[in-house]
Amino acid sequence: MTAPGSGRRSGRAYGSLRPIRSRGPRGRAVLADAGFWRDLTWAWLEPVVGGLLVAVPPSLAVYGLFGVLVQPFVWRLLDDGNWYAFVPVHSTPLMLAAVVLGLGFTAAGLLLAPPVLGLHARWGQRLLATPLVTELQRRIGELTDSRTDVLDDRAAELRRIERDLHDGAQARLVALGMRLDSATRLLEDDLPAARAALLEVRELSGRALEDLRGLVRGIQPPVLTDRGLGDAVRSLALDSFLDVYVDVQLTGRLSAAVESAAYFAVNELLANAAKHSGAGRVDVALAHDDACAGGPRLRVTVTDDGRGGADPSRGTGLLGVRGRLATFDGSLVLHSPQGGPTTVTLEIPCASYLPKTSSS
Repeated sequence: MTAPGSGRRSGRAYGSLRPIRSRGPRGRAVLADAGFWRDLTWAWLEPVVGGLLVAVPPSLAVYGLFGVLVQPFVWRLLDDGNWYAFVPVHSTPLMLAAVVLGLGFTAAGLLLAPPVLGLHARWGQRLLATPLVTELQRRIGELTDSRTDVLDDRAAELRRIERDLHDGAQARLVALGMRLDSATRLLEDDLPAARAALLEVRELSGRALEDLRGLVRGIQPPVLTDRGLGDAVRSLALDSFLDVYVDVQLTGRLSAAVESAAYFAVNELLANAAKHSGAGRVDVALAHDDACAGGPRLRVTVTDDGRGGADPSRGTGLLGVRGRLATFDGSLVLHSPQGGPTTVTLEIPCASYLPKTSSS
């Protein structure tokens, strides 16, 4: 939510009404919503309070310009009833005094404009901002939902790892053991056959190792753990058949959870660009954003030159990325007009902006 006349966000967002089909319950829900009454109060008071605040600086400036540009030419044409503010303008000295006064009014209008507009913005922000209790209730609901999603994803990930171990590495290791047993029996009777069996054992061990490496890479890539997010994204760029250009403006390592979320999000976005957009080039930018009130954030921008028209509702890729970021109170913004280009901006807080509470 943006405060009126401020150009900046108020820091607290509106809660949302749950969709209710019948008109009666929905009307009661609207009337019971605190945000509705805040909006209504602001709509009633804004024309008076906001109008007066906003009108003061331009009124002073215009009235001052009138004294500077008009009074020197009209005072001779008017009688003794010609007044400018509290100055009766009917002689040259008084006309000069009116000009000086007009310059003062103009300067006052220009100098008062920034603080008056700031006052108007603070007034609107205070009136429209969600109360802290409501904001905390909304955050509790979001955290409860995201925790449920994380637990479900974790359970699904554990099932995937178990299935991959059972069907991949475990099966190869069982075959490896059986082949070793066969080679051991052949050592006494048929050395050439035993040698061939041992060569097959070596090949099976290499495949099992590749399976294990692939499984570990799906959990946490070694390059991400050893080299950090920048080099890990560069490795994704090297593995992609698209022309991927990576710009890293990171000053240090982030937490492991944030790096992992950003890495897999970029991996999914590159896969989407390769499969769906028809892109030939992708630009990935990683940077810190310290200008927000919630603290430092990791900003990841992925832009491709594809045909555009991306829609999260048509697939699970972007929805999965958005769900992954929601765990960290992050956000995903998609801009994908027909004809391209497609730009996806990810923002992940480097640390939670909510105050910590102690249980002791």
